[in-house]
Amino acid sequence: MIALLQRVSAAQVDVDGATIGAIGRGLLVLLCAEKGDTEAEGDKLLAKLLGYRVFPDEAGKMNRSLSDIGGGLLLVPQFTLAADTRSGTRPSFTPAAAPADGLRLFEHVVAQARQRHPHVATGRFGADMQVSLTNDGPVTFWLQVQAQ
Repeated sequence: MIALLQRVSAAQVDVDGATIGAIGRGLLVLLCAEKGDTEAEGDKLLAKLLGYRVFPDEAGKMNRSLSDIGGGLLLVPQFTLAADTRSGTRPSFTPAAAPADGLRLFEHVVAQARQRHPHVATGRFGADMQVSLTNDGPVTFWLQVQAQ
């Protein structure tokens, strides 16, 4: 699974002109399942997301995690993160999980996140979403957990 996480001061997802998910300070995470991924990869990635130290401590160093600060977590499905861009001028999406698998794994990560973290919002799988954010820093990281 792949996650592109951005430390934000605020972020939201709109669908058809309505806000369906929003957070204040926290992490906006674009999430993608790849072929061969299982719930185990989703669990590993979520643990990493919640514990990844990207927020400043009192000395200004990135030593605090989302769990440490109690910030918001906005999970947004985005299969395009799995794009193969090595050749040509059009990306190939063959590395991405099939839509049914992607939906199942996204819903699994969301359910687990809601059990483990108090402030979780989401985008909508398969929807045309408008995502807006104020990137804090900017701080952006690519995380990937490989299928076993």
